[in-house]
Amino acid sequence: MLDDKALDRIFRDARTHNGWLPKPVTDDQLRAVYDLMKWGPTSANCQPTRIVFVRTKEGKERLRPALSAGNTEKTMAAPVTAIVAYDTQFYEHLPRHFPHDQTAITWFKGPGKEAGAAATAFRNGSLQGAYLIIAARSLGLDCGAMSGFDNAKVDAAFFPDGRVKSNFLCNIGYGDPAKLFARSPRMTFDEACSFA
Repeated sequence: MLDDKALDRIFRDARTHNGWLPKPVTDDQLRAVYDLMKWGPTSANCQPTRIVFVRTKEGKERLRPALSAGNTEKTMAAPVTAIVAYDTQFYEHLPRHFPHDQTAITWFKGPGKEAGAAATAFRNGSLQGAYLIIAARSLGLDCGAMSGFDNAKVDAAFFPDGRVKSNFLCNIGYGDPAKLFARSPRMTFDEACSFA
């Protein structure tokens, strides 16, 4: 079991950051984040997530037109903005990723299976995006996940072939605690959960 210090870092004291300290995030750190997050489970080990780590001035300028007004300044200031996306044809990799059942590709590929494939890609891509946040926090980084952008513009700028679709953005770096909002309340167990 993780100790309280680790649980505080990952969950209880972790915050969605809106401001960033001018401290870089290295390629090695981003590789370490991915190498940790990739172990999170996905259905049939489908692994649909594709990530673009936007960190250059040129990359940020490509992203800028897609950002809502409220997300522009903090995204341009973040050392890294991860475009968390998903491969709509993830199933092509199932023969390698799910080797004990070579028929798994047929669950998603073919006429009439588009809706199931799309739902699987989005659901599992969202899960992997959450693993990204947990991995980054575990390795000492802060995150600011967000919607508030034009998916079509992001997809046109970064995924023009149409196969990969953006899900959400996540700024990554070292958060500036002076720019945090007051912590918002969370639902209690009894409000959110039940037994059956």
